Amino acid sequence: MNVVVLVAAAAVDVTKFITSSEASIQAKKTASLLKTLNVSALITGEIGVGKKTLASFILPDVSVYDASNFDELLIALESSNELIISNIDRSPNLQRLVSAIQDNGVRIIATSSQLFSNDIIDELCSIKLELPPLRERDEDIAFLVDLFLEEAYKLFGGNKETFSLKNMNPDLSKNAHSLRRQVMISFLLEDIKDTELMDLIGSYLYDKLGSKNDYKEYLYLYEVPLIKAGINKFKSQLQLSDKLGLNRNTLRKKISDNKQYLEKEI
Repeated sequence: MNVVVLVAAAAVDVTKFITSSEASIQAKKTASLLKTLNVSALITGEIGVGKKTLASFILPDVSVYDASNFDELLIALESSNELIISNIDRSPNLQRLVSAIQDNGVRIIATSSQLFSNDIIDELCSIKLELPPLRERDEDIAFLVDLFLEEAYKLFGGNKETFSLKNMNPDLSKNAHSLRRQVMISFLLEDIKDTELMDLIGSYLYDKLGSKNDYKEYLYLYEVPLIKAGINKFKSQLQLSDKLGLNRNTLRKKISDNKQYLEKEI
């Protein structure tokens, strides 16, 4: 019988896990138990929730192979006692892969981006672990933001004491991956100069320009940030129109024209 365990883990490095949330604490306990058991397991969850990190915590001295690199994986199975297989659901020939695992007597910790029902996998992996997304682990989000902020400070320097993310809505679209990217970009932009910002926009636009309507097409790159910052700062379209020196009807039209980017603000 398969045992389905709901756990959570996010990486600090390949051998450590954050333990800010109750789910993370349980994850570490479950993973620690698996270290002592000679059984194969399947870890599932969205991208960026720590599947490979959890697998590497269970088997810290074992190589990781992606199931899509089928021939390379088959060769590795012939000379290994234990193996970590990522994205096992993407294997081009799951039946042959499982047969090779069983024939060579290899213990595996596999990962998958989805909890899929498969009789072959059910027979191979006696334990299944599902990692919930970060949006269900508020304490872990705060810990990761601090972790990525420290990483950004070490990489780029600057003053981390004056840096603030209080107005940041965490980007959890890809869990820890998107959150890390957001913190890094926010840190870099904290003290960016106007000339540097213009250079960034210029680089972005360089390969995109070429039609006869480009000025109107890309005007939103200026208008949206200005309107978004103004609404967040002044909390009123009336005040914003005054500060920008715009007629209220003109501001409303610009907001309407860019509503796909301003829905959260309005």
